[in-house]
Amino acid sequence: MIDIAHAAQLVAVAPCDGNDGPSGRTLAAALRQGGLPEARLSTGELFDALVALGRANLSAGRIFEGHVNAIKLLHLYGSGERPSGLLGIWGADGPDPVRIEDGMLRGQKLFASGADVLDHVIVTAKAEDQLQLLLFSRAQLEGRLFPKEWKVSGMQATASGRCNLDGISAAEAVWIGEPGDYLIEPHFQGGVWRYAAVQLGAMRALTAITTEHLERRQQQAAPLQAMRLRAMVTACETVRLWLWQAALAVERSDASPEDAEASILARLLTAEEAVALMNAMDQALGAASFATGHPADRIRRDLSFYIRQANPDGLALGAMARILETPLLRERWIG
Repeated sequence: MIDIAHAAQLVAVAPCDGNDGPSGRTLAAALRQGGLPEARLSTGELFDALVALGRANLSAGRIFEGHVNAIKLLHLYGSGERPSGLLGIWGADGPDPVRIEDGMLRGQKLFASGADVLDHVIVTAKAEDQLQLLLFSRAQLEGRLFPKEWKVSGMQATASGRCNLDGISAAEAVWIGEPGDYLIEPHFQGGVWRYAAVQLGAMRALTAITTEHLERRQQQAAPLQAMRLRAMVTACETVRLWLWQAALAVERSDASPEDAEASILARLLTAEEAVALMNAMDQALGAASFATGHPADRIRRDLSFYIRQANPDGLALGAMARILETPLLRERWIG
């Protein structure tokens, strides 16, 4: 049995060897040392691991969540042995979307999280009118990864740069499943509870930092400060309850496509509560937490960036359209 608390602690104490704290390589080394990439986790253990890693370091949580996503896709649709090491899934296209033309890959991937540390990666490629999952090893992508192009204020250690797949023979990849499998629910959008659980970890970290700050100043009992702490605590618990409900719905063996809506709604709620929590924190701490090196500074920037993934407005509009149009969903969510 893996010690999740110990694994998260290894990430939390990783040395600050990057421009903004621990680098992706250092975080990946901590993940490997803690044994999480090779662990077989129950739904409850996975939930706890994602939250614990998010609290320790959001970039590490993001890399691990991508690994979990890739492993799940291999479990659902793969036929070979599970590769060892850290895995990831890159689905985001840019101006030159990845597609298969005459047996060759064309195009590039953006937001390739862990481009500097992953051992294997699954990419999506358009095959006619469907998306095909393709598995590559790091060696096969040598000279095609550009993690240093990742220039953002938050989530810097994920090195989510560009991957140039242009000119690779599609036959070099391991084909995972059939075209279109990637978008099957509840495993596509239904999986968003997992990265929201990482975000919950960061919300808890910010709540703890705020509490400790106010206690040092003996301000925790001041009426307005106590009100802000209460709002932060209840935001975390609200998110936890929604996400746990979503995890139980989506991860069970007989989950249906309709169960994905629980995950989508929970993910949207997480972003809303995270914004409210950060606002309460900023009011409680004032200008102090914006100082470079303050423990809240990087977490705030990382979380503010992370909750924008991916297309929340489109996710919300799609969810409500399906709920209103589907009798089963309408009964579940509206009554």
